[in-house]
Amino acid sequence: MSEIPDDTSGRPTGAPDAAVAPPPATGLALPFDHLPLPAAMLDTLRQLDYRATTPIQAASLPLALAGHDLIAQAKTGSGKTAAFGLPLLARLDVRKLAVQAMVLCPTRELADQVTQEIRRLARFEANIKVLALCGGTPMRPQRDSLEHGAHVVVGTPGRIMDHLERGSLKLDALNTLVLDEADRMLDMGFHDDIAFVAGRCPSKRQTLLFSATYPEGIARLAARFLRQPQEVKLPEQHAHDKIRQRFYEIEHPARLQAVAKLLRHYRPVSTLAFCNTRQQCRDLVELLRAQGFAALALNGEMEQRERDQVLIQFANRSCSVLVATDVAARGLDIAQLEAVINVDVTPDPEIHIHRIGRTGRGEDDGWALNLCSSADKRRVASIAQRMGFEPEWHALDELEEDASEPLQAPMTTLLILGGRKDKIRPADVLGALTGEAGFSREQVGKITVTDQNTYVAVERTIAREAVRRLSAGKLKGKKVKVRALEG
Repeated sequence: MSEIPDDTSGRPTGAPDAAVAPPPATGLALPFDHLPLPAAMLDTLRQLDYRATTPIQAASLPLALAGHDLIAQAKTGSGKTAAFGLPLLARLDVRKLAVQAMVLCPTRELADQVTQEIRRLARFEANIKVLALCGGTPMRPQRDSLEHGAHVVVGTPGRIMDHLERGSLKLDALNTLVLDEADRMLDMGFHDDIAFVAGRCPSKRQTLLFSATYPEGIARLAARFLRQPQEVKLPEQHAHDKIRQRFYEIEHPARLQAVAKLLRHYRPVSTLAFCNTRQQCRDLVELLRAQGFAALALNGEMEQRERDQVLIQFANRSCSVLVATDVAARGLDIAQLEAVINVDVTPDPEIHIHRIGRTGRGEDDGWALNLCSSADKRRVASIAQRMGFEPEWHALDELEEDASEPLQAPMTTLLILGGRKDKIRPADVLGALTGEAGFSREQVGKITVTDQNTYVAVERTIAREAVRRLSAGKLKGKKVKVRALEG
């Protein structure tokens, strides 16, 4: 895969000949109005405060808009949704109410994020219908929505395959197929599902493949389903002053207790801890909770409702530590993540880069804290060489543990039994808390409304009273059941 040069003169290896080439994909930011996008779409981008392209957008949009199949290496949070969302929207014939674009995602969480972002980008045209098709939710409402028609579907491979087998999803009019986080889908065992879905798509289509890493399986997938793809790779680099990495040598049996020691020293409000096995995740959560930390596990065996609750609690800062394997954490993009702890060193430098890249986003700084046995030092050397830095080694004995007060999450999540099906909106919940219940707007955090339930973050100090007042009052004119979720 070709590297994007740092100067403006180069273009990816394997780009079309100059006579037919689209604008060169340099990876440098450029204004959106320099791209061949409809005027109404450009107006929408300005309204959404899209000022200039991100590097992956600058590199891939000219190629995708020119109609090329594409392999793009890009991580979550790099702006890749717009990199494939704008081209697929630009190709839609809105007058034809048929599925013309499909995005496959590894998890429901990522599919929901992608669906919301494409809907935002689609505001330039009032009648574009974007539909999410994911497992963990009933089939019948999805079938009903498909009967009414959709232009774009976003979903997980298994559920898309179910609809194709039942005949509720028809792809005759499809012109764009997107494989988002393709490496994660392969990790999760979706190769055969992807092959089934791609085999049902028209052969004359554009296929856009996005992947954070480029394992061998991606090359095989591309060779099978893409036609003369252009390749874009932006080296993933994290500013050393944004993500501060430290390495601690420790014997393997002492790792879990060492995590607690790191947390008491650094005291991050929000931490994502990576383990290599599900059992180690469970053991670490048990140890942390016994020591007073608000910790939750995320694993692939959980029911979708449980996964949703865990992710909502972590995203709204009512859980301090989320412990996960790489597979369970696919597609997560959590704002204001202060620290990543690698309980185990991964043997793949690309995975390590992807892990620590969850912190230090935007204007925020972040810690990447790594626990290593003596046997891991070769892996650390490989990671350091790949990232171009000298590992900073420290001893755990140097750490001063602040035990003056427990490390508690600042928020508590309240679960309200009732959601979109009950016509509940975030504004209704905020109004109930700041109106009749008497709390201030500053004491209320993120509000998430799903089909059946509503989750609202409130300051931990008012959680019990908020439950009491909401239970005593009414929401949308009705009594509701409310309880606080354990962090």
